[in-house]
Amino acid sequence: MTTQAELDDRYGRTKRSTTRLWIGIAAIIGLVAVVGIGWTVVQKSRANVGFDDLGFEVVDSGHVDVHYRVTIPTDDEAVCVIEALDESFAKVGWEIVDVPESDSLSSEHSTTVRTVDTATTGHVVSCFVR
Repeated sequence: MTTQAELDDRYGRTKRSTTRLWIGIAAIIGLVAVVGIGWTVVQKSRANVGFDDLGFEVVDSGHVDVHYRVTIPTDDEAVCVIEALDESFAKVGWEIVDVPESDSLSSEHSTTVRTVDTATTGHVVSCFVR
């Protein structure tokens, strides 16, 4: 009768092939981890949108102009949320604005926000990549 060791020798099954299997599995796990970390870094760097309030101008009791600068990676579009507040810091108006892609890193914009009462300030709340 043939022993298991003789069969392993005859068909090339050795402890070495098991070691190779575990090295292959570890390499695949490592590759998946590297790809996952790389993807996360790329997505976080794309999502960086900066904005600066440049000022505001109260037009009348129903409108305020908000001036701001948006910094986004080129060839990306952004969306910004603009709001107007009254003297007690209550929200009296807001607007969601699309910021189109631009050849330059930063671009200046002005948005007129309709209000339900006289605003005393207007500013950008947030911006994010579309």
